[in-house]
Amino acid sequence: MSDYAKIVPCLDVKVVEGQPSVVKGVKFVDLKRQGDPVEFAKRYQEQGADELVFLDITASHEGRKTMVEVARKVADAVDIPFAVGGGIASLEEAKQILDAGTDKVGINTAAVKNPDFVKEAAAALGSKCITLAVDARRNADIIPGVNVYEMEDGSKAWFELVIYGGRKPVGIDAIDWCRKMENYGAGELLPTSMDRDGTNIGYDLPLTRAICDAVNIPVIASGGASTPEHILEAFTVAKADSALAAGMFHRGEYTVGQVKDYLETKGIKVRR
Repeated sequence: MSDYAKIVPCLDVKVVEGQPSVVKGVKFVDLKRQGDPVEFAKRYQEQGADELVFLDITASHEGRKTMVEVARKVADAVDIPFAVGGGIASLEEAKQILDAGTDKVGINTAAVKNPDFVKEAAAALGSKCITLAVDARRNADIIPGVNVYEMEDGSKAWFELVIYGGRKPVGIDAIDWCRKMENYGAGELLPTSMDRDGTNIGYDLPLTRAICDAVNIPVIASGGASTPEHILEAFTVAKADSALAAGMFHRGEYTVGQVKDYLETKGIKVRR
């Protein structure tokens, strides 16, 4: 675990009109083009980002490989730790991403389809190189055997795993899944709330806190942040190790430095 709170801008990337572009949507849909991933990466390093996450968000759904060349260009442009995910389904593909100059590979859909892939990748590449992305949604239809939590409004729900960029629920309890992936060798977890993604209303704190309480590896809060107050909640309420955000930084509403300034006023230790 880090001794300071990490701020992690996220570059969601897909091909738009033939060009790899940073995009942003709401609840995994209605994706709008934001700009060039290399320029975004440079900007966030200059602002003081601790790490970056680069997600080829339609690779698994479209059945194609991650944009290795784009990843290489982004990695060449920055010298802060950098994770790349999206469509990585084999050890060879994971190695290609690391050979492109990145520090970590993100695995999501492929892990659900073949959990032993995480074991294989962790054994071959080291757990520190494996970021296990976990997309989940709230499900009020309680079924036997799931972990049930109380939501902010007093209702009860469990957190169901979804794959293919949120397109397919799979009936797996996300909290149990995170425990399993830790045991299989994942080095960190990146849970994203499908219910909060792009909504600007803040992280799904019950989801993130439940995962943080369930595992002993770093957890990156993701999905829904739009203010420094939301980032603060990731650390104080959810107990996450890192806070990932996209839209609030892409739109220029806040810089990474401004968020760190705010966190310091609240007693949160950050890296300068």
